[in-house]
Amino acid sequence: MLNGSRILVAPLDWGLGHAARCVPVIEQLLALDAQPILGADRGPLALLCDAFPHLPHVRLPGVDVRYARGRSQALAMAAQFPALLRSVRAEHHHFIQLRRSLQLDAVISDQRFGLHAPGLPSVLITHQVFPFTPLAQGLLRRYNRHAIERFHRCWVPDHAGSPGLAGELAHGPDLPRNARYIGALSRLAHRRSTPPAEPYRVVAVISGPEPQRTLLEEALLRQLTLIEGCHLLVRGVPGAGGDVVRDNVRCVTHLGGDALAGALLQAELIVGRTGYTTLMDLAILGRRALLIPTPGQPEQEYLGRLHAHGGRFLVQAQHQLDVAAALHHPRSKAPVVAMHDDAAALRDALMDLGSLIARNRVHG
Repeated sequence: MLNGSRILVAPLDWGLGHAARCVPVIEQLLALDAQPILGADRGPLALLCDAFPHLPHVRLPGVDVRYARGRSQALAMAAQFPALLRSVRAEHHHFIQLRRSLQLDAVISDQRFGLHAPGLPSVLITHQVFPFTPLAQGLLRRYNRHAIERFHRCWVPDHAGSPGLAGELAHGPDLPRNARYIGALSRLAHRRSTPPAEPYRVVAVISGPEPQRTLLEEALLRQLTLIEGCHLLVRGVPGAGGDVVRDNVRCVTHLGGDALAGALLQAELIVGRTGYTTLMDLAILGRRALLIPTPGQPEQEYLGRLHAHGGRFLVQAQHQLDVAAALHHPRSKAPVVAMHDDAAALRDALMDLGSLIARNRVHG
């Protein structure tokens, strides 16, 4: 048991996926008698506060990453890379002060590399152990490994057997010494799914950095209004205004876990990005989908190729989007076996963190 340990849980704020996959971690922390503190910004903070309104929270500013409008992100990301490095350093200095004021016993960071401090048990959650990049991939992987090993533990949200869901991103011959696999993380696992009052034929769930999030939203709206039936578009922007209906498409900013699980389970077709959290959610629910990689984003393009080849999902490039064709494709209706979420692996990892905290108290 974690015996009231005060643990900051802080996801990256590039889209909502990192925050969403922290939900089962926070639920397990509560079950083990810990005192989680939520640390995030903007949409991710809104998602976590909606899921856990009774928990204390702090705002942890992130960096405002923007993608290019075209199919390549290499130049856009290269231009922003110095700002990303500065943001990690600033985040680290801010966290050193925050640790004292919050009286933390540990920190669990989802892809935020600045959240560690001397003498404080720290965990990094990442599926990008071996990240892809269009430029200087070897250099990036060495930097990434060095950053991972600054933490006491690295939790990889996938199964140990290759290729798992993350493929080469999370499986390789030289895994960092502090890494362990904890199984897929999904806030939709074991939910009491709440079906919508009216069934939706297509349910589209999108998120991620701008302007690509908006470009996909606009493309989906153009096509969905021409397809017979009622459809749902979850825009992935919590707190950004109210819900609207456009012709036969209901557009909502965000859905809680029960409502989202209900909508996805009854949909004739699900549409989303090849974001890793989306893949985990679909695998846990046992649903197929049409997936659209973010243009020029190497991780999503790799995951699209991996799972298109595996036959579990339909994958289309954003500039070739055709929802109607996917709706009638035989693969979209074929049954698929749901993946086991392996809650025991997550619990074991949290118990290991509890042991680190206990040892730190004795020697601190």
